[in-house]
Amino acid sequence: MTVYFTPWDTGRNLMESASDLYDAAGTFDCVSRGDLVAVKLHVGELGNPHYVPPYFVHRIAEGIRAAGGKPFLTDSNTYYHGMRANACDHMENARLNGYGGLPFIVADGLRHENSRTVKTKGILNEIEVSGAIAEADAMIIVSHDKGHALTGFGGAIKNLGMGCCPDTGKLRQHRTVGLTIDESKCVGCGACRKACELKIPEIVEGKARNGSPACMRCPACRDACPTGAISLENLDNVSKALASAAYGVLSTFKKGKVSYVSFAKDITEFCDCLPGPGRVVLDDIGIFASDSPVSVDAAFLGMADYTIFDKAYGTDSFLQVKEAKKIGIKGDLKPKVQEV
Repeated sequence: MTVYFTPWDTGRNLMESASDLYDAAGTFDCVSRGDLVAVKLHVGELGNPHYVPPYFVHRIAEGIRAAGGKPFLTDSNTYYHGMRANACDHMENARLNGYGGLPFIVADGLRHENSRTVKTKGILNEIEVSGAIAEADAMIIVSHDKGHALTGFGGAIKNLGMGCCPDTGKLRQHRTVGLTIDESKCVGCGACRKACELKIPEIVEGKARNGSPACMRCPACRDACPTGAISLENLDNVSKALASAAYGVLSTFKKGKVSYVSFAKDITEFCDCLPGPGRVVLDDIGIFASDSPVSVDAAFLGMADYTIFDKAYGTDSFLQVKEAKKIGIKGDLKPKVQEV
């Protein structure tokens, strides 16, 4: 399976290069006349300067229209309480970050109420898919490749698996991870509670407690603990859950109705969900296009020194790709990369 690629060369017109890339990859072949086409992207948490440049997204929308489709930008609301936790704020966030001028439909509704539960494969038995995505005729996944503290990196599979799910689906994936508190190390200082935006940890009889089903197993409390009393267990499960959720999302589309474009530019330590994404840790690489999330992510990892993420977070960035392939999502772990 071939992944098409254009290098991030600012010595040439990158908009024209991107257009040539889409033509070579057949990015718009998934679009039929009259299709409602979801352009699934991450608009970037307000304050984060590193996300897919809006002018490239506008060009993708033009390509969809030229193929006879009706494009709309979309993303699901966040589980945590940021600028994208409800549709009203999310849409304003998109406008402020430069995505105005195109319809932006929040995929899971005003407050996560719009979703469909589907069967899937892998570590999960079922997954909730955001309604506007499940109802779309076709979809183009537009991703920004960057680091992620729990899965090593985030690309097309993460954009599918986590980004296409409402809060319940996001929580379902994160809860595949375990959390333990070593009372012999806990000093009851409350740093974990202060770090948690949901204020889930409690201090009971001088010790931290966390038995809440609302805990999404983010590393905030663990990282804030001064004595190392909090640990997350089976972290690999999140990567497996991403693949499982991605499979469920794809099951809502007919064969050949999803394409992928990934931007390996401004590759930061942390994901676009944070207003402070950390340092840019890798040089700009370019733009990838494919009809497979497995292949497009594998192509990026094949070109990037992703071990910087694995060493920083103790993860295996390739695990989500291998798991997606294992459960039946099409693609190659070592795809042919053809430069355009």
